[in-house]
Amino acid sequence: MRLTQMLFVTLRENPVEAEIPSHKLLLRAGYIRRIGSGIYVYLPLMWRVLQKVSQIVREEMNATGAQECLLPQLQPAELWQESGRWHTYTQAEGIMFALQDRQERKLGLGPTHEEVITAIARDMLRSYRQLPLQLYQIQSKFRDEIRPRFGLLRGREFIMKDGYSFHSDIESLQQTYARMHQAYSNILQRCGLAFRSVQADPGAIGGAGSEEFMVLAEAGEDEVLYSEDGQYAANVEKAISLASPPQPSPFTTYERRATPGTETIEQVCQLLQCSPTQVVKNVLYQARYDSGVMVLVLVSIRGDQDINEVKLQNELMQLAAQYGSKTILTLEIPDAKAQQLWATKPLPLGYMAPDIENDYIKPAKNLSLEFLRLVDKTAVDLQHYVTGANEVGYHVVGANWGDPFRLPERVVDIRKAKPGDRAVHDETQRLQSARGIEIGHIFQLGTKYSQAMGATYTNEQGEEVPLVMGCYGVGVSRLAQAAVEQSYDKNGIIWPLAIAPYQAIITIPNVADSAQVSAGEKLYTELNQAGIETLLDDRNERAGVKFKDADLIGIPYRIVTGRSLSVGKVEVVSRASGQSQELLLEEVASTLKQWIEQALA
Repeated sequence: MRLTQMLFVTLRENPVEAEIPSHKLLLRAGYIRRIGSGIYVYLPLMWRVLQKVSQIVREEMNATGAQECLLPQLQPAELWQESGRWHTYTQAEGIMFALQDRQERKLGLGPTHEEVITAIARDMLRSYRQLPLQLYQIQSKFRDEIRPRFGLLRGREFIMKDGYSFHSDIESLQQTYARMHQAYSNILQRCGLAFRSVQADPGAIGGAGSEEFMVLAEAGEDEVLYSEDGQYAANVEKAISLASPPQPSPFTTYERRATPGTETIEQVCQLLQCSPTQVVKNVLYQARYDSGVMVLVLVSIRGDQDINEVKLQNELMQLAAQYGSKTILTLEIPDAKAQQLWATKPLPLGYMAPDIENDYIKPAKNLSLEFLRLVDKTAVDLQHYVTGANEVGYHVVGANWGDPFRLPERVVDIRKAKPGDRAVHDETQRLQSARGIEIGHIFQLGTKYSQAMGATYTNEQGEEVPLVMGCYGVGVSRLAQAAVEQSYDKNGIIWPLAIAPYQAIITIPNVADSAQVSAGEKLYTELNQAGIETLLDDRNERAGVKFKDADLIGIPYRIVTGRSLSVGKVEVVSRASGQSQELLLEEVASTLKQWIEQALA
């Protein structure tokens, strides 16, 4: 392709809306253009990158035995109501674009396709002889992000590969899950990216086990905790660890003490001369379920620990049925205005004890009249600890479970793991932290959707049982931008060879020089005939402008028809290393072809 014929416009300054390097560079280099909040045009250079990523994904999916299909982007609300996720996606998380047609039927633009694929399986799969089965698609998805940002990393329309598998049992699912893990590793390796697979929370997709594939980058929105021995890695939302042992308590007897002006753990410890590891803090949340019921949740946890709200929400989800619900719409710490709606009197915030009385809750419709009391494991074994006294300005010291406080029945693990914690598998290993961009996520769904939607098959014994399912997603457009976030320098993008829009760019420094133009045209023909994807910069621009643009757009090899032509040579520059060498004109095509084949092998 000749640049004089291409839609090609570069920018010298960073666009004001761009926050991270990859977003700035893709805009400056003419790969994408923003036309609305979280909505981007993929310009010709970017579309070539996305096609290459898609092809790698397609090849690896086909190698697992998966079959490609195309599912509708417009989905009936009835399917989502069957699975119980309509309220979650349109109200609780609110990420689905929902609409009505002219017959007032509710529809949604697909953020994901579990419901659609389960409906297809329900209609078409009848016997164990049809199993296992794998299907996938590559298409646009839509999510109404609260705060679209970072370009293609958090947009409202994006390209994704989502795949689904159907099985007769968990063993078959786990075999496919393992193959998908390898396929995803292959995809990222072939795209030339440094990545880490980590244990993850399945979120609104649901299911049992799940893993995320993180491209390592400082701008990543996700934090990954891992052990140096390589035996453990997890998203911080899912990560588990061993907290440091508590320090000995300085208190031996139970007392009530005046502690004015000590609303924080730090202030309490400073006044009482104790360690936060010997404090039980009590944190109040209010959870609203989709049935309309609101529950006040009191979490007791060791004073030096933080609550992982994803883990807390998962615990509360397990209790949804007892409140006549399927999911949680909101989970938040109630502010003063929220407390006025249900509190009979002002709460002793900062001074609450694990046994705060239920009479703080006034009778009201759809309001649970008892605090749901949870205790984190870090607080269970504490002895002679410090906690609130249920009166502003007072704490108790030397407290124990059973004397005077009753240990909550529900003991949970909802503390937030953090760097420096001991690893569960080996206490000598300390967890390290890295930032990552989530590119892929694989799930063992089990029978969550098939049971809810009545997708069954007949087994060998003639019984009708639910299909066992798996789900596997790759963000194609996210992967492309993540590659830039991981590989750039002060001059611009450095594309991995496998997904670069073109493999080589020929720069003619002076288009008024017939020798340079002739050499450039000759090389352009030869390289394309050799199967090397080549750009020809034949614009009537200064040489410096052309060199800057070549670096900015990140093409792996730049060939310059400059001064060396006097001795029958051209300069070849590697974008990744910056190294240059002179090659004879007649050797350029064969040499480049050899380099490219070796790099892609």
